[in-house]
Amino acid sequence: MFEVYFLTLWLISRAPRNIMESICKPPMTDDPRTHTPSRPCPRPVASLPGSPGPRPPRRLATGLGPGLPRRPPRQANIKLRAAQIGLLASLFLIWYGLTEFEILPSFFFGKPLEVMGRIWDWFASGKIFPHLGVTLVETLLAFLIGTLLGLIVGLWLALSPMAARLLDPYLKAFNAMPRIILAPIFAMWFGLGITSKVVLGVTIVFFVVFFAVFHGVKDVSHVVLNNARMLGASKRDLLWHVYLPSATAWVFSSLHTAVGMAFVGAVVGEYLGSSRGVGYLILQAEGSFDINTVFAGVLVLTIFALLLDKLVSIAEKRLLVWRPGPATNE
Repeated sequence: MFEVYFLTLWLISRAPRNIMESICKPPMTDDPRTHTPSRPCPRPVASLPGSPGPRPPRRLATGLGPGLPRRPPRQANIKLRAAQIGLLASLFLIWYGLTEFEILPSFFFGKPLEVMGRIWDWFASGKIFPHLGVTLVETLLAFLIGTLLGLIVGLWLALSPMAARLLDPYLKAFNAMPRIILAPIFAMWFGLGITSKVVLGVTIVFFVVFFAVFHGVKDVSHVVLNNARMLGASKRDLLWHVYLPSATAWVFSSLHTAVGMAFVGAVVGEYLGSSRGVGYLILQAEGSFDINTVFAGVLVLTIFALLLDKLVSIAEKRLLVWRPGPATNE
C-alpha cells in the first residue's frame, strides 16, 4: 500500500514536466496550413551586459546518495585526527611541566609519566584484567537492560495517554531522586556482587533512554500519521513503520549519554562496596593517598568508555542509513 502511495506521488511530480514538453514540442511539419500555433517555450532570461550570465543550478552534495552530505575527504580526516592527538599531547605536556617544576604539587595532581607507567604495569602483569572484566560486564548489562526497559516503557506510555497521565508524578519523583543514594539500599538488597551494581546502572540509564523515546514518539508528525491511516495502516503498521523509526533516531541520540551513565553506576557501586572492579582499585589507591593510581584508573575507564561510545556510533550508522544527514555547503 505504501509503495502505491509513493509511486502516485512520483507520477504526479513528473506530470508538469511532461505537460510542458508536450506544449513546447515543435510541430511535426513545416506546412503553414497544418501548423497549429502553440505557446512558446520558456526561454532563459538574458543577462545584463558585463554580467556573468545565468547562474547554473546548484548540484546536490553527494555522499552515499543524492541529497546526502558529502563525505569529508580522507586528507581532512587525517588532519583532524592529527590536531586532536596534538591537543591531547599538549595537555599532557602542560600537566608534566606544571608538576615537574612544582608549580602544582605532585602529591595532589600526580605525575603523567608515573600514571602511564602504572597503566603499563597493570596491562603487562595482567593485574587489571579481572577488575576491568567485572566493570565492563556490569556496565554492559546495565546499558543493555536500561536501554531495553527505557525503549519498552517509553513506547508504552507514549502510545497510552491515560497510563502516561497516571504514572507521570511517580516517574518525575523517581527521576528527581539522586539515584546514587540508592546504592547502599541495593547493596543490602542484592549483596556486594554484580547484581547491585547492574541495578544501580539500570536506574540511571533507564530514564535517559525513556525520556528520549517518549518525546521521540510524541514528536511524530500528525500529517504522516493521518496519511498512513488514510492508506489503511493498522496499529501494528504504525508501530513498525512510523513510531519505531522515529523513536530509534531519538534513542541513538541518547545512547551516547547512556554509555557514560552506565559506567557511573558500575563504578559508584564498586566504590561503595565491592571486592573487584576498577572502582575497587581506585578506592584502595585513594585510601593509601596514591594519586597516580587514581588517575590511572580514571584514564582506563575513560578509554573504554570512548571505545563503547564508538561502537554505539558504528551501530547508529549501520541502522540509521535511511536518515539524511545535515545539509552541507559546497
